[in-house]
Amino acid sequence: MATDIDLHLGKRLRRRRRLLGLTQQQLALAVGIRFQQIQKYECGANRISAARLWQLAEALETPVSYFYDGLAEAASRESANDEKSGGEVYSRKETLDLIQAYYQLGERPRRRLLDLAKSLNAGDGTAA
Repeated sequence: MATDIDLHLGKRLRRRRRLLGLTQQQLALAVGIRFQQIQKYECGANRISAARLWQLAEALETPVSYFYDGLAEAASRESANDEKSGGEVYSRKETLDLIQAYYQLGERPRRRLLDLAKSLNAGDGTAA
């Protein structure tokens, strides 16, 4: 039976994979396993070992800590039976499309786009 931690890690794995526009098959090939194993990790049916988590983090170009981000908050939400997720924005197609397009850019254009977004957010203090 999956624990809350297994489920959280699986959700974070799926989110990162989708943000990068990878299929389960592509990720599985990158770490030398079958796509069915990725499916099992993502639904929490199988636990991710420390070594495998390291490989997945490398393949997904993210620190291992990414998978644990929000774990305490997730546990609090579940214990309070809060069904709303703070990560809803990441499940929107528009967000995924934007992030995929961002990662298709070279390093310099990505930096410039990020600087532009930050400057727009800073703005002049007026709400649109």
